Amino acid sequence: MPTHTPLSWLWLARGLGALWTLPNSLIGLVAGAAGLAFGAKAHWSSRDWALVFHHWPWGPGGAITFGNTILHTGDSLDTDCITYEHRAGRCQHPPIRLGDHERAHVYQYMALGPLFLPVYLLCGGVSVRNPFERAADRYAMTGRGWWPGVR
Repeated sequence: MPTHTPLSWLWLARGLGALWTLPNSLIGLVAGAAGLAFGAKAHWSSRDWALVFHHWPWGPGGAITFGNTILHTGDSLDTDCITYEHRAGRCQHPPIRLGDHERAHVYQYMALGPLFLPVYLLCGGVSVRNPFERAADRYAMTGRGWWPGVR
């Protein structure tokens, strides 16, 4: 009987999560492909478990995740940004790594699959009120707790 290491289970879970969120990833792939014609560059980030489109030409700046794709207006996800609570004036946090925040969203998408976008929007969209954003900030600060409510 074959034995499975915890690492093989992690890869299996990630693969199933990627399949489950494929409809969301397709949104990101279409938007990312459109950006390629305007100078965006695509590469696979094994660290963030996503296809990242850097120099994506639209939006106010920063990044947005769709499934296993990240649309990023800058050069690198290794840039610092502030948390949503800091931006809202609720508390002072040190800067976080943008890529860590977006990786939390990748994990959230892989858990909820096609349900993520409706649930995310019902929870407040892009705002400090959204528990998915606060969880992504917490994960970027600590490396733990990417799911809302998990500390």
